[in-house]
Amino acid sequence: MTLPLIPPMLATPGTLPPAAQDARWAYETKQDGQRAVVYLPGDGSLLLRARSGEDITAAYPELRPLGGALGGTAVVLDGEILALDEHGRASFQLLQSRMGLAHAPGRAARRAAQVPVHLVLFDVMHVRGRELLRRPYAERRERLEALGLEGPYWSTPAALVGHGREALRATVEHGLEGLVCKRLDSVYEPGVRSRAWIKIRNMRSEDVIVGGWLPGRGRLTGLPGAVLVGQRAAGRLRYVGGVGTGWSVAERAELAALLRAAATDVCPFDPVPAVPGAHWVVPRLVGEVRYSTRTREGMLRQPSWLRLRPDLAPEEAAADLPDEPV
Repeated sequence: MTLPLIPPMLATPGTLPPAAQDARWAYETKQDGQRAVVYLPGDGSLLLRARSGEDITAAYPELRPLGGALGGTAVVLDGEILALDEHGRASFQLLQSRMGLAHAPGRAARRAAQVPVHLVLFDVMHVRGRELLRRPYAERRERLEALGLEGPYWSTPAALVGHGREALRATVEHGLEGLVCKRLDSVYEPGVRSRAWIKIRNMRSEDVIVGGWLPGRGRLTGLPGAVLVGQRAAGRLRYVGGVGTGWSVAERAELAALLRAAATDVCPFDPVPAVPGAHWVVPRLVGEVRYSTRTREGMLRQPSWLRLRPDLAPEEAAADLPDEPV
């Protein structure tokens, strides 16, 4: 059966719906993986398309048996491909070793044996020749759950109706990326970033030490484009990433003066990070940054600058990092 190509609907960043509207929304765990639209034509085959529309089926050979899971029933599903760490949480860093292998089936098969993925399914847009795009989310979820798609490498996690505050708190307590809020009466809008779906990312904040910077470009010429930050662990300053957002122009200018005053030819990080064009500084400036998660090596993901911390000594910006880079 020929199935329609459907770009995935996208969520808009935001906050929890008002408490008075809580019962009109469903809440799903926000997953840190690769979005995929799943096509099962009912002939035993499987087609996975990324958000860009690229065919990524060959990158995930362990998902091929899903093609026969519904027999002759043809469906189009929406989901997310995850790689799970030793604690059962989605790790985008692990998944990166699986992405981009759609044109290298041999390598994909070897990586599948080492880092298997799991597909979570959260919507159905087409089933048995009938398009469901204009049907409300609540009805689509019922139809999805009725398909019974549970297998060794795929599942249909539950969605919680109401209790948004409790759901968000649970994602924080369990170290999960965040929450997606979906209005029960919302239709499926292909390719649209809709206010009917709201994503909330759990952000963390920590103190870091500035050890270097990178020059800005364009309108930021003459100003720092990013600062290179680290945290003390096991008696040394470990590099944890670059931060390039969170300042006004005036704040960047103030920061530039502080960085010039602390200039040095010696890299303060151990080991020295491979950052071309870096300017090093004496590690005495402490700042607070917000970030989403850490990689297995302790690197900050999606960091942004919050504020300088003149009240803290550099020794106080410590972190629980791996003993050695992985």
